[in-house]
Amino acid sequence: MRILFTFIGGSGHFRPLIPVARAAQAAGHTVAVAGSGGRTAEITAAGFTAFATSEPRARTADTASSAGVAATPVDVPDPAADLRELAEGFARRGGRRQAAAVLDIARDWKPDVLVRDEVDFGSAIAAEVLGIPCATVIVLAAGGFLRKEVIAEPLHELRSEYGLPADPGLAMLDRDVVLSPSPPAFRDPRFPLPAHTFAFRPGPAVPAAPERETPTVYFTLGTVYTSTELFTRVLAGLQGLTANVVATVGSQVDPAVFGPMPPNVRVERFVPQDQLLPRCSLVVSHGGSGSLLGTLAHGLPSVLLPLGADQPYNARRCVELGAARVLDPVTVTPDEVRATVSAVLADEGYRHAAERLQRETNALPGPERTVPLLEALR
Repeated sequence: MRILFTFIGGSGHFRPLIPVARAAQAAGHTVAVAGSGGRTAEITAAGFTAFATSEPRARTADTASSAGVAATPVDVPDPAADLRELAEGFARRGGRRQAAAVLDIARDWKPDVLVRDEVDFGSAIAAEVLGIPCATVIVLAAGGFLRKEVIAEPLHELRSEYGLPADPGLAMLDRDVVLSPSPPAFRDPRFPLPAHTFAFRPGPAVPAAPERETPTVYFTLGTVYTSTELFTRVLAGLQGLTANVVATVGSQVDPAVFGPMPPNVRVERFVPQDQLLPRCSLVVSHGGSGSLLGTLAHGLPSVLLPLGADQPYNARRCVELGAARVLDPVTVTPDEVRATVSAVLADEGYRHAAERLQRETNALPGPERTVPLLEALR
């Protein structure tokens, strides 16, 4: 069987597809991945045939210099603007671009099944035009950010452009198999997934982490965030902890702009999360779905600084489940960071809540169990 995996956006939309794609490869199926032109090297490095659905954007130089640490303040989160970008950027402009590109790729490559990330709306339309099944992989863990009423208008317009029949309930988005790489308990019950959703564990089961005499705190704001001002404030707070600290600031920020660090603090552009989390006691992050699910898979509590998109929804769910505390990224001070991280480390309730989600994750079937569901779609 030939399976075309598709995504729109960055690494956070590609990485949830990888375990399923690798499982399909291991089962003997022919796999390719279609994503933006700027991601083809990442797709190839992961071991897949890559198709570009757009031209790569020109790379920029480092955005932070030694003179610019305070020049990129954190933007005030704007939930309404994030929803407009979902509707206009992902559904209207991105959906139109992706539908055309995936149709061209699929007509030449001839997949039997498409598997898309959940905000790749154009690929769902392309699959319907071609008359082939389209499975969906959830990339927004807690739910709430992607709501059908937000994206209905641009998707109805796009369906009309392709001569597809009316779909008032947008059944196209979850008509076929839905795959969720997260523990069901993490999903906000106010935004349930379809009943036919299959939850799976994206990686190997992770044993409970031993308690350590000196904790290690991991700090990340994801792979694309570049507010050096927020990094500076958080790092200043973490420096005062009796803990080892590892911070990753992304490819566009030079760690040198933050100046000399004490021996217990290490600042890097990037370190693979899977290398760090087994040694950690707590994670400070933006609450992106990928970072957060990795954190919970290792049974670790969080201190969260949600910046936009799905992050506030994930943060709220973590608080409801007792696995995190949340700080305001706009107003947070170093003292608040230090006090909050210290409090979460000292209160075993946060770790126990995270470990409950870890146990649920470990009990899920592995990604190899998704393959028969895809095979049944053919």
